[in-house]
Amino acid sequence: MKSSIKSTLACLFSTALISIFITACSGGSDPGTADANPDLPVERIRGLTTLYSDSGKVTVRVNAPVYEKIRKEQVFTRLPEGIRIEFFDENLRVESQLTAGWALHRENERVWEARKDVVVVNQKGERLDTQHLIWDERKELLTSEEDVKITTAEEVIFGKGFEADQDFSRYRIFNVRGRITLTD
Repeated sequence: MKSSIKSTLACLFSTALISIFITACSGGSDPGTADANPDLPVERIRGLTTLYSDSGKVTVRVNAPVYEKIRKEQVFTRLPEGIRIEFFDENLRVESQLTAGWALHRENERVWEARKDVVVVNQKGERLDTQHLIWDERKELLTSEEDVKITTAEEVIFGKGFEADQDFSRYRIFNVRGRITLTD
């Protein structure tokens, strides 16, 4: 009798644990929850690495600790814990790299928005620092209307506003506020 009670209790305990586990892991799967709060992700991935290609050639690699897909009027992806994007040339060499503490991808528009300590570095070692950057995939263009700082081997340039091709090999700074020439 004692062993029958023990096995019944063990079975009930196991069933309760499995129910708790399933309930805890299914967050966001209830369609009513997503409708009540449209900012809740319908999909969440930890440790994302994804590749983009054009005509069968890898052009971009995106790494993010957390990826969240949100569906409102349009589908967008939120990367709340940061992002690292690498742009490749035709020989799969990294042409430039973009990092940021937060990012958003508006999928229908093919536009990325990066915020919080945004840094872009190109093959020549030139570096852009800003707090807000837009990458338009269709135009292959990086832009910012915020304060920017570009550091090259010869100088540091400060300005407000910026435009560059996506590999950051050619760029323009608007409203240049100062230059510091670096010497040995």
